[in-house]
Amino acid sequence: MPKPLWLVRPRSDGGCDYVSFQSTPAAGVVEMREGSHLPPQMPLLKRRHRLALEEAERCRRQLQQEGGYLSSDPLF
Repeated sequence: MPKPLWLVRPRSDGGCDYVSFQSTPAAGVVEMREGSHLPPQMPLLKRRHRLALEEAERCRRQLQQEGGYLSSDPLF
């Protein structure tokens, strides 16, 4: 995960749930941020985790395959 990656899942209220992955290659760590966004409100950050690169990749695959998340351009 060399560059920032955003995954988004639309909600029925017009908002969306998001997960962003930001990597720090030198440290081999990926910061995963989970939240929701309902424009025009400010985004809500629900959780923040630091994961090893392999664990972040597993989590990304699971979110896309089982959680209904799709790749997206950055939301904000």
